[in-house]
Amino acid sequence: MTGTQRKIIHIDCDCFYASVETRDDPSLRGKPVAVGGRAETRGVIATCNYEARRFGVRSAMATSQAIKRCPGLILLPPRFDAYRAASRQIHTIYRDFTELIEPLSLDEAYLDVTQAPHFQNSATRMALAIRDRIRTEVGITASAGIAANKFIAKVASDWNKPDGQFVVRPHEADAFVAALPVGKLFGVGKVTAAKLNELGAQSCADLRDWPLEKLTRHFGRFGQRLYELCRGHDERPVSNDQPRKSLSVETTYVQDLRDLEACRTELQALIADFRERLARAKDAPLPYKAFVKIRFDDFSHTTVECISTHPTDEVWQALLAEGWARQRRPVRLLGVGVRFEEEKALLRQLELFQSTP
Repeated sequence: MTGTQRKIIHIDCDCFYASVETRDDPSLRGKPVAVGGRAETRGVIATCNYEARRFGVRSAMATSQAIKRCPGLILLPPRFDAYRAASRQIHTIYRDFTELIEPLSLDEAYLDVTQAPHFQNSATRMALAIRDRIRTEVGITASAGIAANKFIAKVASDWNKPDGQFVVRPHEADAFVAALPVGKLFGVGKVTAAKLNELGAQSCADLRDWPLEKLTRHFGRFGQRLYELCRGHDERPVSNDQPRKSLSVETTYVQDLRDLEACRTELQALIADFRERLARAKDAPLPYKAFVKIRFDDFSHTTVECISTHPTDEVWQALLAEGWARQRRPVRLLGVGVRFEEEKALLRQLELFQSTP
């Protein structure tokens, strides 16, 4: 990278929803707390505190399973107004340090402080000050990662959780990334990590031995991204004007949908709901793909998509039939949506880059 060395801070609040609940009700301190839907309505855990995590409870887990693991779990319904209010306070603090803020969620954001004058332009001291103000003014804790790019900063923010921070200086970045397990790479989930492990890549150092051709043969377009990230390369800017990439609606059903016909009926209601949301999204660009998401009763899931700028009911129904045929099991969740033109442009750029000698 040429020019001024970037200084990126990734801030991630610790157990955000649960922390706000504990802040507002101090009697919850020291007890296992989770925020999420009720077990009888097929709810899932949105977040939980560290006391609950000691029992194996985690985000996105079915509430019924969480309660089995932690019978004393205190389950609270979400209070999004309280979380949004806390998030607004936090972002006010961020703006005292920089205008280059890229929110990832209510409780997580990238900050580019490359040109920030505070603390003699020390990103480490700025992160300490931001975390101290969040603790004092908002009443919760946050962790931070500091590095020269977004990928490394995000990994680093998880290094000393909770209520800690970790800095990866430019001369340390290569060794830091080389030692990371491949599962830490942005966009690598359990399935991709398992495939990489099976192919002999446990760490980023292992992956660096693979030529780009091998990565793209096994992982398509994503192979280019793996090639860059395992070397610690990430030139993405911190952007406070992120375009909408997709729009969707989904529902988890109290009773499993037993067969394809039941799914077809429920999908029509979802399509109608989606069309209303799309009509309200005045800033939405032109769709270029339609997709259907399915989660089966065994928690396996699949997504089926196709090119379509004006998807009809028949398009979504055909995608549903294709996805359901992959497992032919009862269904607990259905989703329907579209991906937009900006994502298409990004894929074209990646294809162009890959074709460059």
